[in-house]
Amino acid sequence: MQNLLEKLQIKKYAALAPMASVADKAYRQIAREFGAVLTVSEMVSAKGLIYGDKKTAEMCQVDEGIYSLQFFTSEPEVIAEAIALLPEICSLPDIIDINMGCPVPKVVNNGCGSALMKDKALAAKIVSAAVKAAEKLSLPVSVKIRSGFDEVNAPEFAKALEAAGAAMLTVHPRLKTQLYGGTADIAIIRAVKAAVKIPVIGNGDIKTPEDAKRMYDETDCDLVMLGRGSYGKPWIFSMIREFLETGEYSPEPPHDVRAEIMLRQVRLALDYKGNNALREARAKCAFYVRGTKHAAELRRQCGRINSYEDVLEIARILSNNDIF
Repeated sequence: MQNLLEKLQIKKYAALAPMASVADKAYRQIAREFGAVLTVSEMVSAKGLIYGDKKTAEMCQVDEGIYSLQFFTSEPEVIAEAIALLPEICSLPDIIDINMGCPVPKVVNNGCGSALMKDKALAAKIVSAAVKAAEKLSLPVSVKIRSGFDEVNAPEFAKALEAAGAAMLTVHPRLKTQLYGGTADIAIIRAVKAAVKIPVIGNGDIKTPEDAKRMYDETDCDLVMLGRGSYGKPWIFSMIREFLETGEYSPEPPHDVRAEIMLRQVRLALDYKGNNALREARAKCAFYVRGTKHAAELRRQCGRINSYEDVLEIARILSNNDIF
């Protein structure tokens, strides 16, 4: 039987992870332009959608390319109702994803995200309800999980989700209690891959093309996914593709090219969000200046961004900065 990645013709390079406030519509577009084979929305509250929240509905608008819309919830009936509403508010995505990995307290304390790693039965009920609703729209359901909450249970948990109808899993191999600290234990991805027959995406600590290849080689995963490793360097997706195809990759772009990519991301964000994007640009521009000769001063300038002209000035300095 053809698996989901094959059905969607997703090539075995690298996907962009969902990241609240970072992987927004503008950054997802930039990542796709550099070769991200799959992008995922920021987390969408299933309850917010069924309660008619306007901002939540706006987050459901679908990108170009192969796209996954990610929900979080702790209630089977809520995810089913949210999925059923989609045809009324947006074009349909390629995949419905359910987040069972987010470790952020405000999500976990509501029984969502990685809190579900403690309740395999409830998690399976949520997936089953989502699958039944999504089948009516001819959509597959995937799930993002962690190693576990405070102890590793990902392989057994994955089997329960597969039995409930999940078509694909993404594994971030850290416990909820680790947040994003320590080192991702990619052996857990391999254990999940061995436990299920559906595709498994490996996520965590991929910062270089070599890291991506190592994850493929050591876990047998079906796709790799980058989150923090792509911050301020979306060209990593093209570098990974080149390395996997040839064993070599081009150097990172010079500063003038980086500056132009940074400006394009800010312009796209302004198009999508208006002036609200300027405050968010403070952190996003700071990612692009890391590792430069005057990084500390440039980061301070990024923290004072109030206008597009401020961004232009940072880009001017970055363009003329001696790298490393």
